[in-house]
Amino acid sequence: MLEIEVKARADHRQTKELLIKMNAELIGVQHHQDTYFNAPHRDFEDTDEALRIRSVNGISVLTYKGRKLDAISKTREEFETEVDGSSALSILIALGFLESGVVKKKREIFKYKDIIVCLDKVDSIGEFIEVEICADSDIKKHRDRIFDFLKHLGIKEEDSIRTSYLEMLLYKKN
Repeated sequence: MLEIEVKARADHRQTKELLIKMNAELIGVQHHQDTYFNAPHRDFEDTDEALRIRSVNGISVLTYKGRKLDAISKTREEFETEVDGSSALSILIALGFLESGVVKKKREIFKYKDIIVCLDKVDSIGEFIEVEICADSDIKKHRDRIFDFLKHLGIKEEDSIRTSYLEMLLYKKN
């Protein structure tokens, strides 16, 4: 399964008003703590991959995100499984994986038809919108649908950001 995703900075107050007018459904609010890891056998920063343990409301999920598949969006192959967060952390460390950083955010999740809209307030870097469609093919078609959707929220294609939250936090520290 592919996660076809576009991210941009967004004013949440204004964006929520527009989503409500569009009859988007509020699915819920979550608080995420994402702990990212780097592999001992290759540098994920160089390969543009990601490995993380995400903790939400006492539930942990191990996620691997492959390389980005196009030059415009954040589309990637993604695999995830629920884990015991403490045990998974211990296993990764024992295997030589190194912690790269931690991203904390509040996420408000909306659904509009088959489109998932996440309004993320990320500690230390601000407010963002992530819009995604999960599909097994036709990246361009779904990516174009996402950009059409974003136009209704006042966000243009050139506003999209391919940099991860972790990269933004790490660059901010330098």
